[in-house]
Amino acid sequence: MSTPDDRRYTEQHEWAQLQPGGGEGAVVRVGITDHAQDALGDIVFVQLPEVGTEVSPGNPIGEVESTKSVSDVYAPVAGVVAAVNEALTDAPETINGDPYGAGWLVEITVPGDGADPTQDLLDAAAYQALVDAG
Repeated sequence: MSTPDDRRYTEQHEWAQLQPGGGEGAVVRVGITDHAQDALGDIVFVQLPEVGTEVSPGNPIGEVESTKSVSDVYAPVAGVVAAVNEALTDAPETINGDPYGAGWLVEITVPGDGADPTQDLLDAAAYQALVDAG
């Protein structure tokens, strides 16, 4: 399983990637990790928040349902949902095939002072150590 080092991770197995760009507030793309999708198995349904929903770190923002179970997805940062991956409505299995690319879930706009809003999350090495520890 892969753990790309171009993003940050939560202990609940979400990834967060600061998107390029500028302007007011940073945009963070969020998804679930390769480890999470593998543990869930075949994903058959995704429930995502509406654009404009305010989110707080550690609070549920949606659900991913597989043939095995249903798991909450948690916000890694505080902000407002700016976009949801509508393609997952018709093809939730995309998360299984490409969890770090086309299988992204939401984008969150984070107001702030220009600092990286993901800096307090786990880096790839720390996340991989968490996964390896079981």
